[in-house]
Amino acid sequence: MRKEFFLYLCTAMEYTINVKGRLLDLSEPQVMGILNVTPDSFYADSRAATKQAVVERAHQIIAEGGTIIDVGACSTRPGSTPVSQEEEAVRLRMALRLVRQEMPDAVVSVDTFRPEVAGMTVEEFGVDIINDISGGSPAMFRMVSRLRVPYILTSQQPTARDILLDFADKVQQLRDLGQQDIILDPGFGFGKTVEQNYEVLSQLEQLQVMSLPVLVGISRKSMIFKVLGVTPNEALNGTTVLNTISLAKGASVLRVHDVREAVECVQLFSRLPVSPSPR
Repeated sequence: MRKEFFLYLCTAMEYTINVKGRLLDLSEPQVMGILNVTPDSFYADSRAATKQAVVERAHQIIAEGGTIIDVGACSTRPGSTPVSQEEEAVRLRMALRLVRQEMPDAVVSVDTFRPEVAGMTVEEFGVDIINDISGGSPAMFRMVSRLRVPYILTSQQPTARDILLDFADKVQQLRDLGQQDIILDPGFGFGKTVEQNYEVLSQLEQLQVMSLPVLVGISRKSMIFKVLGVTPNEALNGTTVLNTISLAKGASVLRVHDVREAVECVQLFSRLPVSPSPR
């Protein structure tokens, strides 16, 4: 019965987000491909610091079935020192100019915790989604509500209960400002021990009470490679396992380094028949 309940839960939730007048359907899970314009991201193979690398990575994400390109220019790995706002903006301008030239219709998100940078990317390059791993701030909430773009709200709280309380408070703040499209990210790897990451994953379906789409960004993270005793380069299989569990617990978006493998994961998972409502 538990398996049937999870399958019903994740297929029963039908979400869409408004991307500049186009509805992006999340009723079937979408794959967000990571494009890191940084020299120091924790997974070395994800770095695209040159113009050619940016173009190749953007094309790869779309060619392999990704529907969102997530561009980041400031590493937020544990223990890292963020680059200056000016350097982040320089990197993003370089990457976004190329992405928009190469694929003007692609859905692009920007991974930033700085409101001014978020505003620049939307106003100068028409970025579609702001992905904020910081846990949110009043300044960022005011910015995204003014920009009227979908916003990914991340929680750095350590337990499922605390995450729900955090989301309930911050979603209300965003609603009060008129923000419509919100995606929830429980923040795997942020403010949590390895054990707490797995506890949150085991209770991920509880986030459905918010009636908002959930993004899971678990790709090659330490909760995988530390448990398996491998490196990030060897963590693809573990990533696929946890992505599958996330889908079974209602994830609407998978944020990944390995797009083709995640798309295949979604395709296979989507072949499972829809279960009737549990009684």
